Amino acid sequence: MQLHLLVAAPVMLLCLLLQCMAVALCLRRYASFQREWQGSKPLWLDVALLSAVMVLTLLCNFAQMVLWALLFLLLGEFDNLGAALYHSAVNFATLGYGDIVMSARWRMLGPIESAQGILMFGLSTALMTAAVLDVIKSNQVRLRPPDAP
Repeated sequence: MQLHLLVAAPVMLLCLLLQCMAVALCLRRYASFQREWQGSKPLWLDVALLSAVMVLTLLCNFAQMVLWALLFLLLGEFDNLGAALYHSAVNFATLGYGDIVMSARWRMLGPIESAQGILMFGLSTALMTAAVLDVIKSNQVRLRPPDAP
């Protein structure tokens, strides 16, 4: 188990760094757009901002799956990137199909990747929820009658 954690640690840290960068980028860009459009904001801008947050977090999660797949290739568990990426995606998304199984030596990397994947998807979901709540809040303020508290 210690060997698995030592081998997985660099990929886990790189994935965490990627996710944090994506979250920070989304929050900064989103906040700057919100400041620029404090008055009446067109619907398409809300849709564009939410779509951008969703696409960026999905791309970030996909990039993390690729990093894990590259580790599996480096360890000699797969012959091609396609199979390694498929296995990584199944692990990362916690699907657990079990149609492709790694060797007994490295099998524990699957649950480690799954644990990280569920945390990263959770962070992506939290970011998306914050963006949606901000859109709702900004639209409520705009739609509130002038004499309302």
